[in-house]
Amino acid sequence: MSDSMLALQSRLLYEFAKPALLQQALTHRSYSADHNERLEFLGDSVLNCAVSGLLFQALGSLHEGELSRVRANLVKQDTLHGIAQELHLGSLIRLGEGELRSGGAKRPSILADALEAVIGAVYLDAGFDQAAALVHRLYDKVQINPEMPAAGKDAKTELQEWLQGRKMKLPQYEVMSITGAAHRQTFEVQCAIGELSLEVRGFGSSRRAAEQEAAGVMLKQLKIPVS
Repeated sequence: MSDSMLALQSRLLYEFAKPALLQQALTHRSYSADHNERLEFLGDSVLNCAVSGLLFQALGSLHEGELSRVRANLVKQDTLHGIAQELHLGSLIRLGEGELRSGGAKRPSILADALEAVIGAVYLDAGFDQAAALVHRLYDKVQINPEMPAAGKDAKTELQEWLQGRKMKLPQYEVMSITGAAHRQTFEVQCAIGELSLEVRGFGSSRRAAEQEAAGVMLKQLKIPVS
């Protein structure tokens, strides 16, 4: 393993038993077919669960909707991008030539996705407890307080809270297609609410952006204004 990857593990305070997982977590789809999107998917779930545990302990006075709002602030792209920058992930992500030339190493969506993939890699390497411990360390310097719910809701959070308020299951998001060159892709994502038999689609330059657009379309269909 290279010195730079060893240094990253030192910053993470975690040493991989299977270093190949870390390598994959830092591989963009423009570089190789063995890329990090599956690890990102896994890491996203681990991140949400670990952050939920943090908030449950730290903000005992908040109810479910407020906790969801704070969590949305903590797991949004901007927050993940900032943490990824502190870890210097941009210089370690393997990118295809086109993506590299277009500034992909600094693109917030790529850095945020890579961070989630690293969390997913730790989960596969050592299990949930170690992955959650990593998340807790990553958020050690992130301010968490009851005032965070005052921040505006994004479309996904708005839709989630609307459904939770009616005791309904959360929406399901599924990537339907990815088109375009590796450095300029368009994601098509479906948002489905099974209990209402509703399905809509959104498009974006990243999975996150497409999910947000799909949630916004669903809110419009339900005639719910976004905060």
